[in-house]
Amino acid sequence: MKFRNRNLRAIAEMVIGDAPYFPYRSSSYITQFFEECDLDFVHDGSTRWSWTVDHLSELLQEPQPQANALPERFVHVLQVLMQKSDAEDNDPQRVLALESLNKPLEREGFEAFYGEDNQLYIRHIGSKTLSIAPNPHRPFTPNEIKRREQLTTYLDKCSEDDLIETVLLPLFRQLGFHRITAAGHKDKSLEYGKDVWMRYVLPTQHVLYFGIQAKIGKLDSSGTSRGTNANIAEIHNQVLMMLGHELFDPETSRKVLVDHAFIVAGGEITKQARNWLGGKLDATKRSQVMFMDREDILNLYVVSTLPLPDGAIPKAAESSLDDDIPF
Repeated sequence: MKFRNRNLRAIAEMVIGDAPYFPYRSSSYITQFFEECDLDFVHDGSTRWSWTVDHLSELLQEPQPQANALPERFVHVLQVLMQKSDAEDNDPQRVLALESLNKPLEREGFEAFYGEDNQLYIRHIGSKTLSIAPNPHRPFTPNEIKRREQLTTYLDKCSEDDLIETVLLPLFRQLGFHRITAAGHKDKSLEYGKDVWMRYVLPTQHVLYFGIQAKIGKLDSSGTSRGTNANIAEIHNQVLMMLGHELFDPETSRKVLVDHAFIVAGGEITKQARNWLGGKLDATKRSQVMFMDREDILNLYVVSTLPLPDGAIPKAAESSLDDDIPF
């Protein structure tokens, strides 16, 4: 990846403190800054901005973790640069510093924002792909816990189509998947076991195809489906259909097979259901099938800073929560 010269210089001037709202760094403090970034760059006494541009450019040449994402060590430099503990007196919340950083980033198709954990994240404007995904296993902030509870209430009452359209599709787009297509439920004969199919582009530009079989309730190993609970044997048959049926990718104008299948439940996937399915899948197919239940959905959705679906936020709380979500 390569940034335009003026954009890279603008970021370099923020690193060395020649830009407003950033602390000034002399030669030794530039070296110290990169040590904080876990990099062994030592300033050699040459022109500060030019030296910094060269090393930032070097970081940009490293492999991308995924398509439409910046290299991890470059993002880490920006995260250290934007730590709120380094705020200047005239910008205590680093709002103005963030605006300055976003000017060169937006010209390259990216934007920076602070998450609920006060860490900086970089998002591709077009695809909404995060350069470094937030950790879904970290402790949640009080506001994140509140949003998680509201999403839980929404999942208790939403339909299967709502789960797919308003929760899963935005979530997987945020996680870096492309060409996400929902089959819908108007014509079951056209699904062939797939509720959603999508593409994931590896850093090598190879493409993997994924299918999603989604159910709104709990998945268990009972003999028959009851209410919103679904029998794992039925899901097993649908997954086999998904893995065995071709789909047409209009971008490449060819038919392809699904490489991996997600079984997604809006409720719990019981241990007995997981064990039953694991016993049914042979060694070759076992790595093709992955599980996501309600806990996974809640954790990933909340830390990905996605706005809650319509109907998930009580009317009285909408105005107060809108100020907390970084959009």
